[in-house]
Amino acid sequence: MTKKTKLFALIGDPVERSLSPEMHNAAFDALGLDCAYIALRVPSEMLADAVEGIRAIRLAGFNVTHPHKVKIIDLLDKLDRSAEMVGAVNIVKNVGGKLVGFNTDGDGAVRALESKVGKLSGKKILLLGAGGAARAIAFSLAQAGAKLTIANRTAPKAKGLVAAINKKLGVKAVHVALKKNILVDEIRRSNILINATSTGMYPDVDRTLVTADMMHHGLIVNDIVYEPLQTRLLREAKKAGARTVDGLGMLVHQGAMAFEIWTGRRAPVKVMEATAKRELSRRG
Repeated sequence: MTKKTKLFALIGDPVERSLSPEMHNAAFDALGLDCAYIALRVPSEMLADAVEGIRAIRLAGFNVTHPHKVKIIDLLDKLDRSAEMVGAVNIVKNVGGKLVGFNTDGDGAVRALESKVGKLSGKKILLLGAGGAARAIAFSLAQAGAKLTIANRTAPKAKGLVAAINKKLGVKAVHVALKKNILVDEIRRSNILINATSTGMYPDVDRTLVTADMMHHGLIVNDIVYEPLQTRLLREAKKAGARTVDGLGMLVHQGAMAFEIWTGRRAPVKVMEATAKRELSRRG
């Protein structure tokens, strides 16, 4: 680092297992940029103080992860349309001292999924979750023309997300309860199942919301969790003969979009992906 190094960060709780520092620092090095990226654990009760500190030290930009993607909105100066529509933020850029929020989660997820299975238009997709990442993914799926059903444990949250999608995009998404008998029926009618919750994430690697007996051959199952790369959900999907898509693609694509927002340079996607894979392999 030098006196001119631009500093970027990740804020959330927890952040210890994030691959973002390795991925972004490798990208900065690949393009010869005088930038550095660090991870900062910020508990919920310290979020406002943390944002004030970020303003004070003039961070060039930062990622926002669980549990701050919605709460941080009130602490920013402006929202890009991507974040305004979704109602969640995962990227912040310091623009002349003003903190501007963006959201690349949804488009990153759709890009990653379409790179594996083709266009999503007309596909019936069941999305599990209605939190910050799920909100972004849901909007992007609807914009991509998917026939979307959202299942969430907290019904009001799912209802609110569906209402927002239907109002802002003029499409008809629906919601269902996150109960086994309901999920079985929905999965039978679905082309794609996406887990957009943290279920199955390290260290709770044996958890899953859906098991093999609930799936069918020909179903595509995508888990946005990337540690472990082969989650319990994906292992269950393979037992059922379903096709699987892991969460690394979403991480890389949303990260590449963030890199481009911050630097104005085209992201070295292959470098970012290789670095993320290498770090996951190192962790075992």
